[in-house]
Amino acid sequence: MSNNDQATALGADTRLPIPALAYLLTGCIAVIGSNSLVLGPIAPAVAVSFSTSVPMVMMAAAAFGLGTSASALFLARHIDRLGARRMLRAALLLLALALVASEAAPTVSALVAAQLIAGIAAGVAMPAIYASAAAIAPPGRESGTIGVVLTGWTLSMVAGVSLSAVLADLVHWRAVFVAVAVLATLALGGLSASSLPDVRKAGPAPAPLVALNIPGIVPLLIACGAFMTAFYGVYGYLGDHLHSGLGQPVSANGLAALAYGAGFGTAALFDGIIDRLGARRVMPFAYLLVAIVYVAIAAISGSYGLTLAMVAAWGLANHFGLNVLVMRLSALDPSRRGTIMGLNSAVTYLAVFVGTTGFGPLYSGFGFATCAAVAALLMLIAAGAAAWRTR
Repeated sequence: MSNNDQATALGADTRLPIPALAYLLTGCIAVIGSNSLVLGPIAPAVAVSFSTSVPMVMMAAAAFGLGTSASALFLARHIDRLGARRMLRAALLLLALALVASEAAPTVSALVAAQLIAGIAAGVAMPAIYASAAAIAPPGRESGTIGVVLTGWTLSMVAGVSLSAVLADLVHWRAVFVAVAVLATLALGGLSASSLPDVRKAGPAPAPLVALNIPGIVPLLIACGAFMTAFYGVYGYLGDHLHSGLGQPVSANGLAALAYGAGFGTAALFDGIIDRLGARRVMPFAYLLVAIVYVAIAAISGSYGLTLAMVAAWGLANHFGLNVLVMRLSALDPSRRGTIMGLNSAVTYLAVFVGTTGFGPLYSGFGFATCAAVAALLMLIAAGAAAWRTR
């Protein structure tokens, strides 16, 4: 019986505590999130160091996304067979090594290669974390448990990305990757000492795209692709907009990350609404809310203070969008969560590649406000896909 069925049978008892293991998974998300989000704010400093442009530096973020997407598609399917805990440990070890290589990169090309390896690690780690979160969630606390795990993105924003901007200004951008490598090592140690269950499914790993036959998954993946392309397309150039467009120092980008993280984390207080109303009902409205936020960002992009305020609203809206997406995907077929969440991560980080490369010409040619406007259009596509009902 799935978690959703159990919740129905037990009356969705929201008094059940969220497992302590969820907080360990939160830390793992924070480490991966710190690396995947850190390059945007420090890109101007990296570009100066290598005597190149910010869009060229952001090719490393695109490589990270491409590596994550391919890894999630072809490797994450082994999570159900080998166990999420085992796969997550291997992924964190590879991530730590890739971060050390990023710190030591002598050229932009070397940084791109190191981030490609980091992406391969993340493509296994993310679906393993999401599958584990869904598996350990008590009946009736699915949204709350997943919401706690998703606050790892808040930690990566508040502690990881915010401090990275300061480190880049006060020390060097290379110190940022050293710090995240240390965090990855600590997460690996905590996971190794934990009692996180490692449930395995007998039989061979499914073909990479076999989960596309699961009813309802294709519209959700379309929604995921539009949602994540919009996010990474705007986020990837927010730091340079604040620095080059509005004349703020690189360290000021940390305030933007702090604002986003504060909004994202605050939204966790309201995750119970999703359990009461249902993820299917909430999802289209969550994506429409994100679209409205992008329109507002485009309208006030010339003001640093107003942009910070809307970035906080952006974080709040995106939390709901991500929570309902993970809930609906993980509930489709609990026996194939690893494979399903692998497809989710594949689409998510293909969106990293598409967002950072596709929005680069938009940003260079038309400005940041245009990027936000295009992101709003993508969110309308996401809302439509989320409302699609499969027979």
